[in-house]
Amino acid sequence: MSYQYTPNRFSFLPVVVKNLLIINGIMFLADLVLARFGIDLTRILGLHFFMASDFHIYQLFTYMFMHGNFWHLFFNMFALWMFGNTLENSWGPKRFLLFYVLCGLGAGLMQEGVQYIEYVTKLSNYQNVNMGGAIIPMSEYLNYMTTVGASGAVYGLLLAFGMMFPNSLIYLYFAIPIKAKWFVIGYAVIELLNGLGASGDQVAHFAHLGGMLVGLIIILIWRKKGRLY
Repeated sequence: MSYQYTPNRFSFLPVVVKNLLIINGIMFLADLVLARFGIDLTRILGLHFFMASDFHIYQLFTYMFMHGNFWHLFFNMFALWMFGNTLENSWGPKRFLLFYVLCGLGAGLMQEGVQYIEYVTKLSNYQNVNMGGAIIPMSEYLNYMTTVGASGAVYGLLLAFGMMFPNSLIYLYFAIPIKAKWFVIGYAVIELLNGLGASGDQVAHFAHLGGMLVGLIIILIWRKKGRLY
């Protein structure tokens, strides 16, 4: 038996996308306000390396609602609206939210795995680390390995949009038309090259790829079961 969600009308801002935008905005403002009172919300809700003392399992979910700065938030939320409204209108709110959260969780787990490889291959033999000229204990350094942002979940949405609407045009820099399937492939290749190149740009490239990978798996499962549209 196949399932198809049929909305009464196309919504320009469907309920889950709208609420995700609101929650992310509120969390960003809360982070700024609480910082004035000495409360580091990113340290509490950002995703820490699982071997760090500040790690908590709930951070695999909460990190998706934290952002490093305004532009980090803006571009993630713009992409969430751009791709998410079409997907939520196609799938319905429950399936869309499930997909979004699973992609975010997958991105977080991918990032944890990459950080573990980095720890084993580069850091495990050291007891102290030189960080900006200051020598700090390894236990303290591990707490700086923190990931924030909705990017992993958003990259899952990008992957889904490219697979469901491969010939839809996306305007690169608002001017250059490119088919969604090529846009997705291009972004995946760029993220892979940046991740392997260890560019040091403080961007969790493998988390982005993790979100896309989980999105790909879900889309393939739904397609096989006839539940994609």
